[in-house]
Amino acid sequence: MAGSLPHGRPRKGAVTRKLTREGAEAFIRANTTLRAPPHVPEIRLHLADEAHDLWQRTEEELEAIGLPPPFWAFAWAGGQGLARYLLDHPETVRGRTVFDFATGSGLVAIAACRAGAAQVTAADTDPFSAIACHLNMAANGVAFDLTADELIGSDPGCEVLTAGDVFYDRTLAEVLAPWFTHLTAGGTTVLVGDPGRAYLPKARMQPLASYSVPVTRALEDAEVKRTTVWRFT
Repeated sequence: MAGSLPHGRPRKGAVTRKLTREGAEAFIRANTTLRAPPHVPEIRLHLADEAHDLWQRTEEELEAIGLPPPFWAFAWAGGQGLARYLLDHPETVRGRTVFDFATGSGLVAIAACRAGAAQVTAADTDPFSAIACHLNMAANGVAFDLTADELIGSDPGCEVLTAGDVFYDRTLAEVLAPWFTHLTAGGTTVLVGDPGRAYLPKARMQPLASYSVPVTRALEDAEVKRTTVWRFT
């Protein structure tokens, strides 16, 4: 994640060329395989085969046009843990409105749909994320709304907000923690999946479940990450 800003934000000073849907879809299909994340076998996603090669190549190629690294191409540990929790505890979202922040591949949003959520909206500012989500929705027979708006600090109008792997960056954590706390005070259930990222505000959260999640060593520091699903209190 070095050298990029959180979840789909182009680097400062970068000039973004127009990205066509056809071009993005072709890029995703050419660089991924449709398969199940190891901890959530019920769901299939377009995921990168050679994680390290794709990450390095897209960082180099996309940096020039102001696009971020391909967060959407990997099933990160926090997202896998959070998706597993929703599938195992469907009452958490059943019949409720869900907002999945920094959705990436749409993994958690898909799990929320499978768990019976009344309505799901997924947000990510990375333009590739929306295309990946459309492909992954089709692969799993679900549908949810998408937005690329920057919504941090606003009220997304949901009953449950989910967020996987969002506390890896100090600057992002400093705005997310008070936002999540404010939403919780207003009655929103805020659930976070996290494998021990550096800036996780544990003091404000209650652990709900923990999992041993297989991950890509090329992007993490281990082959299995102990991942916890937390609820803001």
